[in-house]
Amino acid sequence: MKITKNLNGTELTVALEGELDTLTAPELENALKEGLSDLTAITFDFAGLDYISSAGLRVLLMTYRGMHYGGTVKVINANEIVREVFEVTGFTDIIPVE
Repeated sequence: MKITKNLNGTELTVALEGELDTLTAPELENALKEGLSDLTAITFDFAGLDYISSAGLRVLLMTYRGMHYGGTVKVINANEIVREVFEVTGFTDIIPVE
């Protein structure tokens, strides 16, 4: 999986390419470990993401919780397969998918 981060002030965009699964979720978790409390928004750009597993959802949930109230997390450019995972699991109620 390829992870590209772009910080613009207090807003972070994280673009992912490949698959976010049990093998790659720790890589994303490590990339997001520091500085979440300083951010006001995180946008995950999934244009290049082919698949997400429950391990990937766990990292997104931990990121959401790590924003310490008031920060926003959203997903953009998700394909149909990823959107379906978010809908079936109820994650669209936690993290908006645009």
